[in-house]
Amino acid sequence: MVDRLTIVMPIFDRMTQLDFTGPHQFLSRIPNAKVLAASVNAEPVTADGLTFGSLEDLEAIDRCDILCVPGGSGCFAAIENGRYMDEIRRLAGSSRYVTSVCSGSLILGAAGLLRGKRAACHWAFRDMLPLFGAIPDDARVVRDGRIITGGGVTAGIDFALVMIAELAGREVAEAVQLNLEYAPEPPFGSGRPETAAPGIRDAVFARIAAAAPDGQAIVERAAADLMAAVVATVQ
Repeated sequence: MVDRLTIVMPIFDRMTQLDFTGPHQFLSRIPNAKVLAASVNAEPVTADGLTFGSLEDLEAIDRCDILCVPGGSGCFAAIENGRYMDEIRRLAGSSRYVTSVCSGSLILGAAGLLRGKRAACHWAFRDMLPLFGAIPDDARVVRDGRIITGGGVTAGIDFALVMIAELAGREVAEAVQLNLEYAPEPPFGSGRPETAAPGIRDAVFARIAAAAPDGQAIVERAAADLMAAVVATVQ
């Protein structure tokens, strides 16, 4: 039995719901762990046609052992939400592990938590990571010290199993994997940009870009603000 663990998942509108629900399904199976879904003001969150209610107030959570930030096109609005970002920084300060799924790593980067760190991200946004001083890595799960990041969307389940093994041991992780019958055998080989047909890859990238037309500009502003804060600190 592991010590009592508190896992906080700070969610936001227009996240990709599987970035949240996939890891949540697995992490909630850790013995003696409590997974808290939280938002600013405990407001309901809408994502992919689903609305999540009965959330914790992010600002009322004292601390956590694991901070797990999801991604999705709403991550750019989250980066511009000062209250949300303040809580990411605060909770990360006391967490044993700071983690993310998909483009949630951009949120960690904007919070100043990835400088000099290797990190995963959704393939369509991975090239934004260096703006925050991070080192992009195309692996499904990437660990750099206490920073553990998952790649795009479904990689969140692989990430969750890695976290379960880290926190409770491999045997527990394998038992959870079997209980949830996680044995993926996709019918197509187009799950990565390198293996997808060029026409499919380009069409998907265009749709993703259209869903967040201001994403690049928001990341660039956040990166500039972060650099200005670093410069001010050393002066």
